[in-house]
Parts: sequence; C-alpha cells; structure tokens
Amino acid sequence: MVQFFIPAFIQIRFLDVLDVLFVAVLFYQLYMLIRGTGAMNIFLGILSIYLLWWLVRIFEMELLTAILGQFISVGVLALIIVFQPEIRKFLLLLGKRSFVKWGSGDLFKGLWNIEHETDLNIPPIVNACEGFAEQKTGALIVITNKNELESFLETGQKLEAQISEQLLGSIFYKNSPLHDGAVIISSNRIRAARCVLPVSEVKRFPVSLGLRHRAALGVSEQSDAIALVVSEQTGKISWCKGGEIKRNIRPLQLKELLAKEFLSRSEEDKKTKDQKSFFDRFMKNRRIR
Repeated sequence: MVQFFIPAFIQIRFLDVLDVLFVAVLFYQLYMLIRGTGAMNIFLGILSIYLLWWLVRIFEMELLTAILGQFISVGVLALIIVFQPEIRKFLLLLGKRSFVKWGSGDLFKGLWNIEHETDLNIPPIVNACEGFAEQKTGALIVITNKNELESFLETGQKLEAQISEQLLGSIFYKNSPLHDGAVIISSNRIRAARCVLPVSEVKRFPVSLGLRHRAALGVSEQSDAIALVVSEQTGKISWCKGGEIKRNIRPLQLKELLAKEFLSRSEEDKKTKDQKSFFDRFMKNRRIR
C-alpha cells in the first residue's frame, strides 16, 4: 500500500516545473515594482488581514470571521483600487520585450541577488551641497535605495551621467533651465533632473520651510529614498528619510549619514581591514625596536 502511494505522490511533470518557474518570475517582477514604496506596507497589511481571517476560521470565532470575511470578499476589487499605479506599471512591463532577459541572465542575477552593486560616490554630492550652502543656492537631490522611482524619472529630463560636483552645480545654477525640480541619483549615476515629486500633506510642518522641503519629505514618505535639501533662504542642509526631516546638517555629518546608508558591507570591511593591518604593522615595528 505504501509503495503504491509514494510513486503517485512524487510524480512531477515538466509542465509543473515550468508553472512554478513562471509564477516565481511574476512574483519577482511584482516585488521589484512595489519594493521600497508605500504599496509594500499596504500589501503586508492586506496579507495580515487574510492570515487573521484564516486563523479565526480555524478557531471557529464566528463574529470575527463574518467581519473579516467582508474584507476578503471584496479583496480583489480593493487590490485593483489600491494598487492601480503598480498594476498599470506591471502591465506595461509585460508589453516590453525586455521583460525576461534570458540571454543576458539579468533575471537570474536579480532572483539570487548576485549582481554587483556599485557604492555611491559620496564626495561630489557632499562638496556640491557644501557649495550650495555657502552660496545659498536652492537644491533638491534624491538618492534612491531599492525603489528606483521610475515614475518620477519620467517627469524630468533624462541625463544618465556620472556624479560630479561641477554637473550638480550647473544643474542648480539659478539661470539653468534644469534647476527647478529635483535631481534623482540611482545606481551611482545622475539619472534625471527637473523631476516633479509628490508634496507632503503633513499638517505640522515648519512655516519657515518651503515647497522644496515639502517635496523632499513627500518622496521620503512614499519610498525608501533619501532626499537632500539646501535652503535658498538660509543655506542650511536638510536630510529627509522615512517621512522625517533633520535640519541643519553639517557637511561632515552629511558624509557620515550617506556612508552609513549607501556604502556596502564590503567597503566597511575593507576599511576595518586596512585599520587592522596598520595596527599590526605598528606593533611589529615596536617589537623590532
């Protein structure tokens, strides 16, 4: 009896493997669209309601089951309404030829996270912000993390340039046609300038801060990006992350914050290793003497 049941249980067809692979690809692409955005938190909230509904059904808690069941019954419609921008982006992605890059292997690099990540070139950004602060030049720089802010990149002028202090200074020069808006930096490159960002609607907002600061706070509320603002009136640097703003940031402090946020672990390990080797050489020289 057992010998007859096991072969029937472990039968796996090639189509089953293909089915699982396609589902994995679809879920990965959906994750890439919503990672680092507020949609991820909404998705986790909906998933929590479903798990809670499933749990109360097991324990036969009829009142909670009936209440949560109303949410589940309209779950598909709610998903379409809440995730309308993400669904639109996903459908557009399906229409592109580069949806699955089998030849280049980019898909599998993303699935197993083996692609090489380039560390952010921090000194030009810090030097540019320091120069803006001294000259009281208004600036808004957004540095992406996991979410690359593709929807906001489409609102600006594409550049795809290397990060340099001179280029940032040219962009935010008061007579430059690109100075009005935000610069978005992603994958250690200046992707676009003059980008339009969502404005924060928080009520308790300092009156002394203007629309540039509200836009920086807004993009940090809706994504995992870091926004740097230089005030045109005071020349002070502000740091926005996760819907919170830090004001009066010094250049040295800004460098430390960026290094903590964007330098990879390998870079930190390399610095620690260099410091250790210097200490070993120092102690060795003392023993020789």
